[in-house]
Amino acid sequence: MKRTMIIEIICALFIILFVYAALTKLLDYEKFRIQIGQSPLLTAFAGWIAWIVPVTEFLISIMLVFVRLRLVGLYAAFSLMVMFTTYIVCILTLSLYIPCSCGGVLEKLGWKEHLIFNIVFIILAAVAVLISYKKVKPIAPVVVALS
Repeated sequence: MKRTMIIEIICALFIILFVYAALTKLLDYEKFRIQIGQSPLLTAFAGWIAWIVPVTEFLISIMLVFVRLRLVGLYAAFSLMVMFTTYIVCILTLSLYIPCSCGGVLEKLGWKEHLIFNIVFIILAAVAVLISYKKVKPIAPVVVALS
């Protein structure tokens, strides 16, 4: 399979994931905001996070659509998934109360399954970034002049 096709598939998976997740959060915004507010780690920032997360998911999806922004979008997708995964690890290891803060199909996953799901997407983003770098060939060798 060509490298370009692998990158396209990975980007499509992220676009589907992020658009679906953002729409789910915004269509039931009040529920999402309340769930974020129930999180022992995020209570103080629930109002902001409830807007920032879906907007960020949409922005990353837009970046992944355009080839010129795709690498930045892949880095952003990787970073967002790492943040989500870090949050899950903190909730599972540090919190006495584990809130539900997912919607739609992902709501059916338990926290451990969600953790595995996120790790798979982190790996996909990393693979796409690495493949992108292997595709880019330097135009000319860099020559350093010593004076």
